[in-house]
Amino acid sequence: MKEPNRLLSVVDLNVFYGGIHALRSVSLEVMEGQICSIIGANGAGKSTLLKTISGLLKPASGKVVFGGRDITGLPPHVIASMGVGHVLEGRRMFANLTVLESLQVGGFLRKDPRDLSRNIERVFNLFPRLKERTKQLAGTLSGGEQQMLAIGRALMMSPRLLLMDEPSLGLAPVLVDTIFEAIQEVRDEGTTILLVEQNAAMALEVADTAYVLETGQVVKTGCAKDLLQDPSLQAAYLGKAAI
Repeated sequence: MKEPNRLLSVVDLNVFYGGIHALRSVSLEVMEGQICSIIGANGAGKSTLLKTISGLLKPASGKVVFGGRDITGLPPHVIASMGVGHVLEGRRMFANLTVLESLQVGGFLRKDPRDLSRNIERVFNLFPRLKERTKQLAGTLSGGEQQMLAIGRALMMSPRLLLMDEPSLGLAPVLVDTIFEAIQEVRDEGTTILLVEQNAAMALEVADTAYVLETGQVVKTGCAKDLLQDPSLQAAYLGKAAI
């Protein structure tokens, strides 16, 4: 079986955020066609890591390499145009735009209208509920529907890498299952995913590889299925007593 190619490399990344040393010499790799999960407590630096990769934050040192190209410190719109999508924590809707308009905004860099139409159809196939609400204002959608729209908006650029920040936050269990099924489907269609998720059990179940962040440092990494069985992680993040 062919080994997957390395799509993303983060090398010795140091980031300061509001005077706090938020990331301390963080290094990681994400392989093409896989889901890589980042787990850790609140304040561990997970969101800071994604924002630095997508260009929303600039590192003090270290580098981010995507598809073999150093993208460290490039503007967010340039990184997005290279194939990095980012689903931010909190969904960040344009409340007064309809579902369809929101998706069209997500594909604003698309030059060919046929590409735009194909991607809208892809999103509707992934989330049929959004197709039923094309003319509804994004601000009036439920939390779960807004999360679907946030993911769909990011997919409008056909990203090679999709950064996802807490996609299950605040959702009912049945909607969490829907979102995670969609995440796996997006991966199966060929999009690589770097997933930050507070639901550690779900994050490890869908991932190929995973990293554990504590106070801005990588403290553990490996095959996600192996980490799922790690007694120390079970005690810290999975609600199980350490043996």
